[in-house]
Amino acid sequence: MSEGTTQEPTALKRIPHDLAVALDPQELDAHDRQWTPLKIIIWSAISLLGGLSWVMLAVVRGETVNAIWFVFAAICTYLIGYRFYSKFIEKHIVRPDDRRATPAEYKADGKDFAATDRRVLFGHHFAAIAGAGPLVGPVLAAQLGYLPGTIWIIVGVVLAGAVQDYLILHFSMRRGGRSLGQMARDELGVIGGTAALIATLVIMVIIVAILALVVTNALAESPWGVFSVGMTIPIALFMGCYLRFFRPGKITEISIIGFVLLIAAIVGGGMVNGTEWGQTYLLLDKVTIAWGIIIYGFIAAILPVWLLLAPRDYLSTFMKIGTIGMLAVAIVIIRPEINVPAVSGFATTGTGPVVAGTLFPFLFVTIACGALSGFHALIASGTTPKLIQKERQTRFIGYGGMLMESLVAIMALVAALSIDRGIYFAMNASPALTGGTVQGAVAFVNGLGLTGVNLTPSMLTDMATNVGEESIVSRTGGAPTLAVGLSHIMQQLIGGTSMMSFWYHFAIMFEALFILTAVDAGTRVARFMLQDSLGNFFPKFKNTSWRPGAWAATAIMVAAWGAVLLMGVTDPLGGINTLFPLFGIANQLLAAIALAVCMAIVAKRGLFKYLWVVALPLGFASVVTISASFLKIFSTTPGIGYFAQNRAFANALAAGETSFGTAPNVLAMEAVVRNTMVQGVLSIIFVVLSIIVILTAIQATVRAYRQRSNATSEDDAVQSQTYAPAGFIMTPPEKVLQAQWDALPAEKKIKVTGH
Repeated sequence: MSEGTTQEPTALKRIPHDLAVALDPQELDAHDRQWTPLKIIIWSAISLLGGLSWVMLAVVRGETVNAIWFVFAAICTYLIGYRFYSKFIEKHIVRPDDRRATPAEYKADGKDFAATDRRVLFGHHFAAIAGAGPLVGPVLAAQLGYLPGTIWIIVGVVLAGAVQDYLILHFSMRRGGRSLGQMARDELGVIGGTAALIATLVIMVIIVAILALVVTNALAESPWGVFSVGMTIPIALFMGCYLRFFRPGKITEISIIGFVLLIAAIVGGGMVNGTEWGQTYLLLDKVTIAWGIIIYGFIAAILPVWLLLAPRDYLSTFMKIGTIGMLAVAIVIIRPEINVPAVSGFATTGTGPVVAGTLFPFLFVTIACGALSGFHALIASGTTPKLIQKERQTRFIGYGGMLMESLVAIMALVAALSIDRGIYFAMNASPALTGGTVQGAVAFVNGLGLTGVNLTPSMLTDMATNVGEESIVSRTGGAPTLAVGLSHIMQQLIGGTSMMSFWYHFAIMFEALFILTAVDAGTRVARFMLQDSLGNFFPKFKNTSWRPGAWAATAIMVAAWGAVLLMGVTDPLGGINTLFPLFGIANQLLAAIALAVCMAIVAKRGLFKYLWVVALPLGFASVVTISASFLKIFSTTPGIGYFAQNRAFANALAAGETSFGTAPNVLAMEAVVRNTMVQGVLSIIFVVLSIIVILTAIQATVRAYRQRSNATSEDDAVQSQTYAPAGFIMTPPEKVLQAQWDALPAEKKIKVTGH
C-alpha cells in the first residue's frame, strides 16, 4: 500500500449503513446486453448516417463539399466508439470495481483530494485537457486540405487519443493519483522511469508555455477579451464558495447562476470595449498579458482545488460545449460549402506558409490534441484522478471527455475551412511574410499561385471592419482565424453582418477562456509532477498537502514555463509559427510515453490477448513523432530543420547582413539564432528520452510475457462507503440505487469534501 493509505481516513469510519455502494456486476452486464427493437433502430440509423457522411467526404467529392457531412461523420463515429469500443476496453482491460474506494474517498484532504460530482468533474477535466491544441492545430493543418485532418481527428481519437486518456486516468486512480512520470518509474525501472520523469517535466514546461502564448495572442490589445476573461475568475471564486459553504450539492442551481454571470461578463466586455477607461487600462500589450498569466498561474495552482480550479473549469465548460454545440447546429442549418481541396499541393511539397512540412508526419504533430495528446495524460494523472468519486466514472470522464475535445477540433477545422482561402493565408502567415500590411498580405497570398484564390485589399479591410478589428493581417496562432470563421457562420444564422463583431469577440473570449483553463490546470499538474520527482529524494515532497513544498514546486514550474512564454512573445517569427511544431512533437512524444507506460501495465497484469488495444496506437505515434523529430533535427531545409535555420541566420550575421529572410533587423536575426538553437537542443532531448522510455516499456512487456506476469503496483483496496452513478445520465438500475441513497437521513450520509 502506498503512502497515505496505511491509515483508514476518519471519513470512512463514521457512518455505518446497509446500502450497496455499487451495482451488481451481473445486473450491469444484463443491462448492457439488453437490445430492444428501438435500440436496434437507433444504432442502425446512426451507423447508416455515419457511413453516408464518410462516403460524401472521402468518395463523392466535387468542387465543393457541404460542411454538414463533417458534423454527422464526427458525431456518429463518436457515438459508436463510445458505446462499443470504450465498453470493450472497460470490460476486458479496465475492469472497474465500484466497491473499491477511490483516492478522493480514502485520501480526502479537501485541497487536492476531494470527491467531486461527476458532472462538475467532467467539466473540470474537459476544460483542463481542451486547451490550445484542438483550436490551433486543426486551423494550422487546414492548409494541407480537409480530408487528411478530418480522418485523423475522428478516427485517431476513437482508437488512440480517447484510449490513452481513459487508461491513464484509471491506472493513476488505482495508484492513488500518481503522476505519469512516477508511474513510469514504478513500471519501467530506474532507467526508463528516470527518462520519463525528466521528459514529462520538460515537455510539460513547453506545453503550458505555448498554451499561455495562444491566450496572450488572443487577448493582446483586446479590452473586451481581457475584461470578460478576467471576470471569470471572481465568478468562479463565488461559485466555489457557494457550493462549499452556502448551498452544498446544488449543482443545477449554481450552474444557472454561473451561466447568467458568464453571459453578463461577455456583454459587459462589449460595453467596456467602447469606453475610454477600457481603452486606457485594458488595452494591454503581449508582454503585460504574459506577466498577468504567469502570476495567475502561480496563484491558481496553490489555491484549494474546490475554490477556483474546479468551478472555473466547470464554468468554462458551459461556454465551450455550448459554443461548439451552437456552431454545429448552425452548420447543419446553414450548410456552408467548403471550397478547400481534399488534399492541397502543400501536403506533398511541404512549402506551406502556415506550417512547413509535408503531410506525413507533420499533419499529425500539427493537429496534436484534437486526436491524441500527451498533455491529457498529465491531466489524467494529475488533478482528475484525485477527484473521482467512483471507478466506473473513468470511462465517461476519460474516454468521453476526449471525444468531446475531438468534436471541438472538427468544428475548428470546419470554421477555418469555411472562410475565403485568401483571407485564411493572410491571417496565418507570419508578419515577416506579409509585412503586416494589407498590401503586403495581398501580394504574398496572390503570389502563392493557389487555384481560385484572388485576394483583394477590400476583402481584408471589410472583414476587419465587420469583426471590429483594426487589422486581421498576420493574426497568427489559430485563435483569430477560428473567431473569424465562427463569426462568418453564426452571422448567417443570427444577426447578419452587423453582428459579426459580437460573434468575433465572443469567440475570442471563448477561446481565451478555453485555453486559460488548461494553463491553470497544467500548472497544478506540473507542481504534482515535480513534487513526485523530488519525493524520490526528499520523501516529504510527496505529501501534496505540505504547503512549503507545494509553493516551492509551483514557483519553479511557473518560472520555467514563464521564461519560455516570454521568449515566444518576443519572437520575431511570430512565436506560435516557430514554437507550435515543437509543441506538437513534444506533445505527441509524451503521448507515446504515456501509451508505453499503459502497455507495460497491461502486460504486467497478464492481459496479452488485449495488448493490441495499446500497442497499435503506440506504434503509430512512435513512428510519426520520431520521424518528425528527426526531420526537425536533421533536415537541411531552413523552413523545417531547426539547426539548418540556425546556420542560415548565423551565416548571414557573420557576413554582415542587417536583415535576412523573415528577420527585418539584426536583433531579430540574433533572436532567431538563439531560439532555433534552444528548440533544436530540446528536440534532441525529447526524442532521446522518449526512445529510452519506449524501449524499456517493450523490454518490460517481453519480460512480463516470459514470466506470465500477473503483478500490479496498485494501492491496496479500501472498501468504499459511498455511491455515485457512472455516467452523465443515470441508467434505470442506477436510479433505483440512487433513490435509496437519497432517502438516507443527512446524518447517515458520507460527507463529500468536494462539489
